[in-house]
Amino acid sequence: MNTKKVFAWAATISLGGFLFGLDTAVISGAEQRIQVLWGLDVFEHGLTVSIALVGTVIGAMLGGIPSDLFGRKKTVFWIAVLFLVSAIGSALAFNWYIFLFFRFAGGLAVGCSSVTAPMYISELSPASHRGRFVAMFQFNVVLGILIAFLSNYLLQDLGVNSWRWMLGVQAFPATLFMVLVLFIPESPRWLIVKKNLFDEAREILRKIDPSTAEREFLTIKLSGTHTNGISSTSLFTSKHSFPITLAVLFAFFNQASGINAIIYYAPRIFEMAGFGTSSSLLSTAGIGVVNFIFTLLAMTLIDSFGRKKLMIVGSLGCIATLALVARSFLVEDFSGYAVPVYLFLFIAFFAFSQGAVIWVFISEIFPNEVRSQGQALGSFTHWLMASIIAFAFPYMSEKIGGGYSFLIFTVMMTLQLVFVLTIMPETKGKSLEELETKLEKTEKVETNIQV
Repeated sequence: MNTKKVFAWAATISLGGFLFGLDTAVISGAEQRIQVLWGLDVFEHGLTVSIALVGTVIGAMLGGIPSDLFGRKKTVFWIAVLFLVSAIGSALAFNWYIFLFFRFAGGLAVGCSSVTAPMYISELSPASHRGRFVAMFQFNVVLGILIAFLSNYLLQDLGVNSWRWMLGVQAFPATLFMVLVLFIPESPRWLIVKKNLFDEAREILRKIDPSTAEREFLTIKLSGTHTNGISSTSLFTSKHSFPITLAVLFAFFNQASGINAIIYYAPRIFEMAGFGTSSSLLSTAGIGVVNFIFTLLAMTLIDSFGRKKLMIVGSLGCIATLALVARSFLVEDFSGYAVPVYLFLFIAFFAFSQGAVIWVFISEIFPNEVRSQGQALGSFTHWLMASIIAFAFPYMSEKIGGGYSFLIFTVMMTLQLVFVLTIMPETKGKSLEELETKLEKTEKVETNIQV
């Protein structure tokens, strides 16, 4: 197997994750200056910060369509173009409405990249390395967030237009991404299943691993026509109900953990725990560093340790740490640095499990013929839940308090543990076509039991 070549392809595609993280976090350094510049009221300010998230939800919902119609490579190229246009347009915006338009465009790029990039890497990667290669996408997301915070810090003293540089700096990695995408191949699975371009697919499979190329080609070809020679392209049929259930539940629990509430509202949570506003910098930096380290650790273990074991360890850790945070608020025990330590430990367990596993797992469980639709469904569920949690947390914390808010997250992680132990299959070390057969058999067994 040509590991170096496939790694280089996966690393290139993962730049979409880097821009994802950069675009998501960079607004944190610019939003106050923008509010002053255009005299935004509370509603307008909130819309300015959240408009990219609206674009992300829409981009995730629709991201599978161009991937199927035009191919994974062309879609990723145009995602890079969209990131570039968004960066330049946001930096040069001369009024609030123009700014909203380009930030929304950046959100579309984030949503589409969360669908296309993990799926694309999954379809190019051999089974033995697929976990760590797809997990590079999440690693790059975390790296992008860290670089955004660092970039904002370094550019903050450039005067009244420093916010333009903060947003415009994304143009440099976006340009690099756009150029590098030109040198990677199309997904062989898309070429075979969607376009019947067999010779082109064979050539790419030979570049990946000459010793298994022909066998892999025949397996992929068979997977697209295994139902009486007819390929079903509809996701919402009974034959796909099991992977749909897996993707929706996994994405739901990922955000029901409260991860985005903690990341978005860390300073507020620390203030609720009795800390001053100066702790916001500590919380931001600490969460970013812990997230980065444990995502990297998970990336190195995901193929040997397995997706399911990571999720069991992570779920247990999330339950324990969230319960400790809930207890601190309920009994008003804010002595020392207990709450920050518990939250950093939660981030560590989350990054080690759900953070690293989600994009890998969802990209693996759907058949070739509907993978883009399935990936879009999982990504849409993820971002919809992220929006709901981010919107609801301030209200929850005010009405029921921090203790009961974190107790709800604890209960959600307990339910996730039950899901992982009883329903979630292990996917490590198997080709995408082997997983398709395995999950179909599981679906048939469960259907027979219900009957």
